[in-house]
Amino acid sequence: MVIRHLKPADWQEWLRMRQTLWDDTPVQKHETEMQDILNNVDAPVFVAERPDGRLGGFLEGGMRKHADGCETGPVGYIEGWYVDADLRRKGVGGALVQAMEAWARERGLTAMASDTCIENETSMAAHRRLGYEEAERLAHFVKRLS
Repeated sequence: MVIRHLKPADWQEWLRMRQTLWDDTPVQKHETEMQDILNNVDAPVFVAERPDGRLGGFLEGGMRKHADGCETGPVGYIEGWYVDADLRRKGVGGALVQAMEAWARERGLTAMASDTCIENETSMAAHRRLGYEEAERLAHFVKRLS
């Protein structure tokens, strides 16, 4: 498995994986977000390339001025992280995170942060296995105004 930066030719595979990760997001919104990411030099995308050339995972990263639980800023941030089901628990996700951490270190950042939904135990366990510590829990509320 090769971990590398996203290439323009990866567009369809990246879209496929994004649609799997965020399945309630319309395709057009994915494509708009993907283009915005490609236009942002501070938003790397790392991919896991299978031996046959297809992709099996991605990590969208970035830099944030601050992240909850971090004492310094800016910090590297895992914005989106996905690995195909057949490659999970084989080190692919960890390799993607390591690529993002290296990117952050190269820019002088001293912390990485991430988030996931509280009910996503799989993601929470994956973060913990890679040395990430839970900083806090937060409930978001909304009231629709008519």
